[in-house]
Amino acid sequence: MVRGISVDKESFPIAGTFTISRGSKTEAEVVTCTISEGGHAGRGECVPYRRYGETLEGVVAAIEAMRSAVEGGIDRDELLAAMPAGAARNAIDCALWDLEAKATGVAVSERLRLAPRALETAYTLSLGSAESMAAQARENASRPLLKVKIGGGDGDIERIRAVRQAAPASRLILDANEGWTDETVAANLTAAAELGVALVEQPLPAGRDGILATIAHPVPICADESVHAAKDLPALTDLYDAVNIKLDKAGGLTEALRLRDEARRLGFGVMVGCMVGTSLAMAPAVLLAQEADFVDLDGPLLLARDRVPGLTYQGSLVSPPERGLWG
Repeated sequence: MVRGISVDKESFPIAGTFTISRGSKTEAEVVTCTISEGGHAGRGECVPYRRYGETLEGVVAAIEAMRSAVEGGIDRDELLAAMPAGAARNAIDCALWDLEAKATGVAVSERLRLAPRALETAYTLSLGSAESMAAQARENASRPLLKVKIGGGDGDIERIRAVRQAAPASRLILDANEGWTDETVAANLTAAAELGVALVEQPLPAGRDGILATIAHPVPICADESVHAAKDLPALTDLYDAVNIKLDKAGGLTEALRLRDEARRLGFGVMVGCMVGTSLAMAPAVLLAQEADFVDLDGPLLLARDRVPGLTYQGSLVSPPERGLWG
């Protein structure tokens, strides 16, 4: 049977503006890869990660460069050796998983020996003034888990305190997106502990986080930008308590599963996160996250418009994907 591949760039408007320490955006720009064979088609979605120099055009070109290999029948394990981790490989890998499920009639969840259930996801509050973040928190105070974007300079403790007061019953994850410094990290962690924060993500820049081995961790600290694939984990054992696994960083579900299993073996807590994308990008991550300690798969909740069909969200619960969407 002849295998074909197509690549599309798509844009989905964000509801309002999404802001982190590195900037703001008003739309989710994604790349969708479709691999077809024998009357079946598998899809994968990725979000170029500008933090690592990825662009829509570059990711499309990287996928197109794999056309002959994909059409020649490359499998997922061969793909790991043929491409570096990143968004382009993620789109191809997830499309191959979906194609295999469609062609065999065996769901990805069944192949992974899962009985998937609905998961409680965090809901992200954009970085802003303490007042604006308190307003966001107040609107979402009924959600059990809030992810709070910080890393905006000297006002972070004020922001955390404002969010905590506005959402006293919610568990909080702080995501600094590498925005703290050696001079501020200890005081910020102490304040986070006093305010009952459950987890702090990537407080310091990747590669400049060595101080984490020498200071107290009154709140568990989770690596995000510092971890991509399983090979990164040994260097992080003295620095971090948990790791955030994202399909776009790992380069697909295949490597993400390996990363999750190795993280567990080394004693790390596991968080499964996402970029701002559609339900197609979240679907494989929902399966990956079935036994995670923290789940942050709220991408579609931040959009003004999602794919149809999409994942089903009921409040902060996200259900496993239907076969018509993915897997």
